[in-house]
Amino acid sequence: MTASRTSRGGRAALASFVVVLALASGAAQAGRTCEQRPPTAETIVRAMTLAEHTAARLDQTDARVVVLARAGQNLSEYGLRYSHLGFAYRDGAGQPWRVVHKLNQCGSARASLYRQGLGDFFLDDLWQYEAAVVVLSPDAQAHLLAALGDNTRVAQLDTPAYNMVAYPWSQRYQQSNQWAIETLAMTEDTGASTRERAQAWLRLKGYEPTTLHLSAFKRLGARMFAANVAFDDHPNDKRFTDRIETVTVDSVFRWLDRSGLGGKVQVIR
Repeated sequence: MTASRTSRGGRAALASFVVVLALASGAAQAGRTCEQRPPTAETIVRAMTLAEHTAARLDQTDARVVVLARAGQNLSEYGLRYSHLGFAYRDGAGQPWRVVHKLNQCGSARASLYRQGLGDFFLDDLWQYEAAVVVLSPDAQAHLLAALGDNTRVAQLDTPAYNMVAYPWSQRYQQSNQWAIETLAMTEDTGASTRERAQAWLRLKGYEPTTLHLSAFKRLGARMFAANVAFDDHPNDKRFTDRIETVTVDSVFRWLDRSGLGGKVQVIR
């Protein structure tokens, strides 16, 4: 699922608390439409307000690592509420929250990893100004924390070739939410040094992707007009019966709760 980044000009006065530490540069998107347009004053205020409310809610917890999601695109047609997630973490109590997530380079078939503050994470033309948080189990937090602060480690399973609807059990492409759960798997399974091994761990632990029912007409249109959409990594028996499986925020949240790796979803508006 995708989204574009916008100009940061004029944000400093409203977002002095925002820390932006990019691991890569360039226009990027994850979780909303890819439109290059400057943010309005209303957009900035709403994004910063959501970031402030999110920080306050997170500060009330003892957590150091959570899964944080946003509603960038309207995916209600597919029964989905959120479009994009990343890991929010802090070095200790009183320290600022940062978000590590994967962003598609706008409209292209490439993606990179970014480390940003909460303000920048929400400073998009979101479909809904709503955040969702899942606090991970203490063990999962401890395992992830060391990796999230290490640029090399956090990028170990990153595949730049991006596909918005990447098949969860293939290594040809990788979408944003897929990178996140594979990285979680890598930190949980000390032997998961490859994407194939991480995916095997996810299967073992009962992760189930979302099945999107996309007609041949929709698939053809998406493939012809979007560089960041491909279906050639999906098995023919599923693809040709209009069943496209991919990693969604909603499926990750259900799995975290079911597996005991995370708690219930907390919604912040």
